[in-house]
Amino acid sequence: MKTIIPIGPYHPLQEEPEFFELHVEGERVEKLVIRIGYNHRGIEKLAESKTYDQVIFLVERICGICSTSHPIAAANALEDLAGIRAPERALYIRTVIGELERLHSHLLWLGLAGHFIGYNTLWMWAWKAREPVLDIMERISGNRNHYAMMKAGGVRRDLKAEDIPWVLKTLDSIKPDIDLFHKALDDDPVLHLRLKNVGVLTPEDIAVTGALGPTARASGVDIDIRRDEPYAAYDRVEWKVIVGSAGDVFDKAWVRVLEMKESIGIIEQCLRALPPGEIDLRLKEMPPGEGIGRHEAPRGECFHYVLSDGSSCPVRYKIRAPSFMNLTTNYIAARGETVADATLILAAVDPCYCCTERMAVVSGGRRRTIDGERLVEISRRKTLRLASELGVEPESTLKKNGPRS
Repeated sequence: MKTIIPIGPYHPLQEEPEFFELHVEGERVEKLVIRIGYNHRGIEKLAESKTYDQVIFLVERICGICSTSHPIAAANALEDLAGIRAPERALYIRTVIGELERLHSHLLWLGLAGHFIGYNTLWMWAWKAREPVLDIMERISGNRNHYAMMKAGGVRRDLKAEDIPWVLKTLDSIKPDIDLFHKALDDDPVLHLRLKNVGVLTPEDIAVTGALGPTARASGVDIDIRRDEPYAAYDRVEWKVIVGSAGDVFDKAWVRVLEMKESIGIIEQCLRALPPGEIDLRLKEMPPGEGIGRHEAPRGECFHYVLSDGSSCPVRYKIRAPSFMNLTTNYIAARGETVADATLILAAVDPCYCCTERMAVVSGGRRRTIDGERLVEISRRKTLRLASELGVEPESTLKKNGPRS
């Protein structure tokens, strides 16, 4: 029997609104339809009315989980535009913050993954291990999330020498937990049965979809912006890119667990080799031109583009988040799988929908701005059309959904 199963836009599986439409026959998924656009906040348009320093704070609000990924990419873009390089000490501090965020993001995902498969013990363990990471961020920046550390030309806060031993000791305290997760992944037969050979993506699938980060590396695609296009202090420390082979949900988890070990090693090296000196070039203005910035966020490459006319605000600011690319892998990975496995596949790419959704309205090949009144009018017309298709009285539908403003 063929049927359609909706997941979203509001669903316990999803922390943010998105809509997935599973076309199934019996228990098997024949087709997947993805609809985005439920979480648009106009970040790119807002950036055009902000100063360059304000833009860093604005893009930090794109996402809470990867709240330093966008500022790092933005700082890289603005420094590319200005033709400058941040001081060495600032580059090391950026690396520390970026890897602490990778730790907390992967631990958050691992806990949710356990919750989705009914392994709530793993959920509690992972989130307990995540707390010390957030404590470190609070000690360094004053905030558990949204750290406000990045700026064009450096960082806003220095690392105190007296805090470094405490940070290293706290990192030591979570190493046994990560070893435990690694051992559980290797040894637990339930995890193997539940996750292996589920949602397989081949290297060819990665190339077609343009997938990034752990989603690509789990399929044996050896890419990582930290190594391939070095920035911050990533070319000054020893670490390795973790690459899987099977491309299934199991390998996506395996890659992330091993990446956490690498992140701890990177942080420790940066803290022990932290060079002295300034942390900020105190950049005052931006020249006309273009700049691009990239950062290997926990989900993959985060890309920022800025266009300047020499004024205090950007003419255009464009962002491409990794989840925008990784979402399309679900079309391939979910096809032919069971409904129960499809929900795991959708979560396996660690999607961040608020990072994904920054739409531009295009008409006749040109970008145009739509004001609030016009958006209400478009919404009203769509409501009337849907009411007509469903055979519902249009006026009662509009009244139920509120009057036109």
